[in-house]
Amino acid sequence: MPFRADVKGLMLKDLILGTAGHIDHGKTSLIRQLTGTNTDRLPEEKKRGITIELGYAHLDLPPFRLGIVDVPGHEKFVRQMLAGATGMDLALLVVAADDSVKQQTREHLDILRMLDLPAGVIALTKCDLVEPEWLDLVEEEIRGLVQETFLVSAPIIRTSAKTGQGMEELKAALSEASQQAADSSRQRQLNAPFKMAIDRTFTMEGHGTVVTGSVSSGSAAVGDALEIQPGGQAVRVRSLQNHESSATEVHRGQRAALNLAGVHHLEVGRGDEVCHPGHLQPSRLVTTELFLLSNVKKRLKDRTRVRFHVGTAELLANVRLLQSTELVPGDHGFAQFYLNEPAVAIWNQPFVVRSESPVFTIGGGRVLDPDAAPIRKPSSTDLQMLRQLTSSEEKERAAANAYFRFNQGWDPSGLPRTTGVFDIDETVQTMLDEGAIRRVKLSATRQLLIHHARFTEFCGRILKTLERMHREHPLRFKHPRTALEHQFDYLDSMELLTAAIEQLKQDKKIDVNRESIGLVGYGPKLSKGERQLLEQLNRQLQEAGVKPPSVKELEKLATKNRQSVQELLQMSADNGELVKITKEIYFHQQVMDEVRKTLTRALQETDGLTVSDIRQLLDTTRKYAVPLCEYLDSVGFTARDGDKRVLAPTAAP
Repeated sequence: MPFRADVKGLMLKDLILGTAGHIDHGKTSLIRQLTGTNTDRLPEEKKRGITIELGYAHLDLPPFRLGIVDVPGHEKFVRQMLAGATGMDLALLVVAADDSVKQQTREHLDILRMLDLPAGVIALTKCDLVEPEWLDLVEEEIRGLVQETFLVSAPIIRTSAKTGQGMEELKAALSEASQQAADSSRQRQLNAPFKMAIDRTFTMEGHGTVVTGSVSSGSAAVGDALEIQPGGQAVRVRSLQNHESSATEVHRGQRAALNLAGVHHLEVGRGDEVCHPGHLQPSRLVTTELFLLSNVKKRLKDRTRVRFHVGTAELLANVRLLQSTELVPGDHGFAQFYLNEPAVAIWNQPFVVRSESPVFTIGGGRVLDPDAAPIRKPSSTDLQMLRQLTSSEEKERAAANAYFRFNQGWDPSGLPRTTGVFDIDETVQTMLDEGAIRRVKLSATRQLLIHHARFTEFCGRILKTLERMHREHPLRFKHPRTALEHQFDYLDSMELLTAAIEQLKQDKKIDVNRESIGLVGYGPKLSKGERQLLEQLNRQLQEAGVKPPSVKELEKLATKNRQSVQELLQMSADNGELVKITKEIYFHQQVMDEVRKTLTRALQETDGLTVSDIRQLLDTTRKYAVPLCEYLDSVGFTARDGDKRVLAPTAAP
């Protein structure tokens, strides 16, 4: 729980209180009566008598200090209201007694519902302007409005900013609501990395750039290195203010002004976030659980263009529904939002969705994966893992996060941002012990953590791909390894494919070497004529020694099944009976064994051999000597040293 000392030495717990309600219902006057602060700071606001931009004040209700965000009530300024709602711990819904529930009362309440606040209070203002009987009717309408919301049991306090009526009762109600908010799980965010959504930026002469916002997690101190996201601009904290007073540190639950070095005020603005370096990762795709308001008149169709509000940012986005082609009012489901520009978010962060045009609030929900990969056609396992991202069990959320990061490679260091898990080492070890994830060795020094179901699924995908390749080329025992790799070129790294192939080899499901790969037990079913031709080809190449006939020459020599010569040669090479030097030249394996022995002895006795030396040594021609030398280089038997070949260090007879 965040604490700070006030001027009397009391330790106060910091929370953010936000107002909500229709224009001209007295929000700003009520805050002025409570705090003595006029939150309308702009000349135009004072002239017109309406709130246009966010206003700020604070109220001490020991043991709490409330940082108050006063929001505009006009429908044209809902964007500002949404920006101010970021980081709220509790809400003060304001309804004027002489006007009752109006359009923005309803929309602001809808927005507060999407933010999933734990507590709030309802203030009935301007009570001095109406009769007591009318107040009863208005309260009855309010009670109907807040049914099935977090304000269903909230007290309704009758007030008048003009006479001071109800101020003490309102303070008492806010104090009780603060206790509810302080007891909620959001207070665990105090120990998280620093994060603050920026709702205002300006410059001060002699100081430079200043940004303000509500601190939603962690703490920052003077001198700290931070960064602005999206963009990754490195900044340093020159000085801090909290409630217009200088501070050495600010933390979760406080309103804060940060004087930053390293960035011009025109390079940063509302919608950006200032955070601990590396904590946030910009993304244009987020996975969410989306709720559609029950009072929306139309169904939300898949791929609809909407306005996506997260933090203090507003972005246009296309919504991709993952469980159906449309969402009916009052329903919910998993969805991905394709954003028109990068944004930053964390797991479980609330968001609000508004229609593109005309603009009104239609729903919202919680971010499940702030840096998502596309989910094209979700399988039953995909949906199960999406449900795990909503779990209260940290290891389940972490395992689901690993599942959805299969292609990118899973980095557990991002768990605080992507799952709200901070005890990384213990969580990862638990998942390893329980078999939810596994270590996959990529090299002598590198390994990959991968979800067990994903790895099993991926190995199965390799087997199915090889089955198809066997059907397409029935005369092959094995297939070029490069042909298989091409089927998986969507992977960020071939190392994962290599690791899966090694696992399948250990499981004796595939037969693989450096150049070829095939399923164990799969192979050609040859006709009598094809078997005879295969025997003939192998015999011809064995007898020809280091001057074998080319593929074209072998086709001419065949009296039957000439069209099968190419695949029969490849099949025999896959089976280890022949060695493929080039597309046109094959050596019999026994011939190649003798070549290796001869060259090994000669190379061990000299400082190297030229192509001409090798040609003479093997009693062959340049037609065969050149491609043979290049082949031996490629398989690591020899290595070039100027115009000579030497025995490679790893070569064996």
